[in-house]
Amino acid sequence: MIKSMTGFGRCEIQKESRKFTVELKSVNHRYLDVNIRMPKKLNFFETSIRTLLKSYANRGKVDIFIVYEDLSQTKAAVKYNSAIAAEYLKYLKQMEEEFGLENDIRISTLSRYPEVFTMEEQGEDEEELWNGLKETLEGAFTQFVETRKTEGENLKKDILAKLNVLEEQISFIEERSPQIAAEYRAKLEDKMKELLADTKIEESRIAAEVILFADKICTDEEVVRLKSHIRHMRSTLEEKEGVGRKLDFIAQEMNREANTILSKANDIEISDRAIGLKTEIEKIREQIQNIE
Repeated sequence: MIKSMTGFGRCEIQKESRKFTVELKSVNHRYLDVNIRMPKKLNFFETSIRTLLKSYANRGKVDIFIVYEDLSQTKAAVKYNSAIAAEYLKYLKQMEEEFGLENDIRISTLSRYPEVFTMEEQGEDEEELWNGLKETLEGAFTQFVETRKTEGENLKKDILAKLNVLEEQISFIEERSPQIAAEYRAKLEDKMKELLADTKIEESRIAAEVILFADKICTDEEVVRLKSHIRHMRSTLEEKEGVGRKLDFIAQEMNREANTILSKANDIEISDRAIGLKTEIEKIREQIQNIE
């Protein structure tokens, strides 16, 4: 199924005291370019996140936003530093002796001295943390892919409609081309009659001139190749995924044939149709830039 490179996904999961929220969005890009914003606590999983995303997307500029909330009240512990407390007591006794002051230090006072008691955050279980994050990522990535598929189907329909327009333009060129040679022959005969008056016109010379003209303006080969490219693009649009670059190459070849037809055109109506071909092909190429 054709997928667009434009997509959006979001998932929020709470498991016990952990809450994860993942949002991501993407736009077209030549390669897979990933930017991740997340809490420092989750930085350890960056490589795993990128690897997981590759199973859902091949191309596009993807921005991922991750929010993590720890709702528990037991993730921090009090730590007593007896060495620091002993240092305080030692110097307080030294001051007592040096200045002859009463040592009125109490435990409640000593406990408030810096670094005697500190709050220390307990470590997370990395496996549990990753399992919760991974489930949330997969939920967001799945929604992300679905939005890309929906947009991809819209792009496919639009491209197919434009291919129909191309075929109509080509049909006109095929029908019109033989008429141009006939019209040229009639104009040539009229011109020669006007110039030669009653002199007999050599049919062979007119035929030779018409053949040269017809060969110069002939677009049969270009039309055949263009029709082949259209068939190729239709079949490529039915492939499963990763067709963006292939479609872009086909569109370039189509544009090449349209340019040749325009350069050979010696008729205003065919010129108009050739310009129409180029216009539609350019529209197709713009749409293809959004296909993965």
